[in-house]
Amino acid sequence: MIARFAYADLAVSRWRNGGGETREIISFPPGADRFGWRASIATLAQDGPFSPFPEIDRVITLLHGDPVLLTAPGVQHLLTPQKPWAFAGELALTAQLQGSVSEDFNIMTRRGEWQATVEVVTTEVSALHGVAWVLAGAWQTADGEKLSAQQGTWWVDDETQLSPCDTDARLLFTRLNRVL
Repeated sequence: MIARFAYADLAVSRWRNGGGETREIISFPPGADRFGWRASIATLAQDGPFSPFPEIDRVITLLHGDPVLLTAPGVQHLLTPQKPWAFAGELALTAQLQGSVSEDFNIMTRRGEWQATVEVVTTEVSALHGVAWVLAGAWQTADGEKLSAQQGTWWVDDETQLSPCDTDARLLFTRLNRVL
């Protein structure tokens, strides 16, 4: 299973607390009541708490905008652009914008079922399961399909390879692994 997506086509859900909005890329498996993993892009418009997600591991990557200070008891992390940060969904995080609105890429995996590794890459990558989001330049799949900035792809059980098409190409690459 493989699917392509573009930012402009993602449905927007506003947060109940008014602090931002989410554009869901995929909740896998599609249509299930309980996700194994989920990918989304969120806009943080004001300071506030993160929603708790028990038994979920999360990785957040600031795509653009000013840094965001994430705090919890015993934790203080400054989220800066294109530097993925992993944390447990139970963590009672509060976000403090360090300037204007910011936008981030989120991966959530159900602990004990899936694991995610997220990194910014500039060279060819491949994985059996994953999510890719083009940060800059253009990328090409093994079958010749091209992706440009603000586009991405997700796949499961389909070894997928992505190669940069130019020297300034950067990709936010999530490798997903099933936990046996």
